[in-house]
Amino acid sequence: MDKGRALISYRIFEKFDNLLAFTTVKETLDVDSVRFSNEPGNKQKLAEALNLPDESLVFPKQTHTNCVLELSEKPDDPIEETDALLTNQPGLCLCVQTADCVPILLFDAEKKVVSAVHAGWRGTVGKIVEVAVQKMLRKYSSNPENIFAAIGPSISPEIYEVGDEVVAAARNSIPNAELTLSKNGSEKFHFNLWEANRQLLMNNGVPDKNIQVLAECSFLEKDKYYSARREGVDTGRMVSGIMLL
Repeated sequence: MDKGRALISYRIFEKFDNLLAFTTVKETLDVDSVRFSNEPGNKQKLAEALNLPDESLVFPKQTHTNCVLELSEKPDDPIEETDALLTNQPGLCLCVQTADCVPILLFDAEKKVVSAVHAGWRGTVGKIVEVAVQKMLRKYSSNPENIFAAIGPSISPEIYEVGDEVVAAARNSIPNAELTLSKNGSEKFHFNLWEANRQLLMNNGVPDKNIQVLAECSFLEKDKYYSARREGVDTGRMVSGIMLL
């Protein structure tokens, strides 16, 4: 990795030397706006920042599903309608893009399995992180006690006001849902995406001590992060990635 580039690393993964895990910030590629899915040249810029071959970076075409795709090799075709990737193969850097949604990076330290998850409110209430963990258990015989998770930068509960549809969906699908919902002074609900995904991870056996919530807000930290709610849906994207070395 190019140490001169600005990248977020995660404390929860620091003790593992066989792992690369990161999230980009605006400064990483020193450009005003980066949309990786629309500009293939940006993939090469990111690969250069990471000192990786650009063919090692794998991006799904995210559509707010709860679909998790297992990879045994670099795919030849675009990965359609998928919001999380999973592999036990070294050299595949699994990447997701966010600009207020939650990036979640998972690592099974025993079985050597990684996953990158994109979870907006639809993916969160669709339990996409649960789908990813359960696939790790079924496909690779993972023990959830050996899974470590980083919940990256996204819109914070202080900012993320939501409507009745989201509140109802959260109450229907998130364990301890009331811990994820709060009202503001106008009696409007706010949804805590960080806590919702933490609850889902713990409900699937991942120990609380194995979960790091970065707790940085993409909306409030405008110099550091892109935010679709602040800047519009055509703004840039952060990339979060994880790879076995």
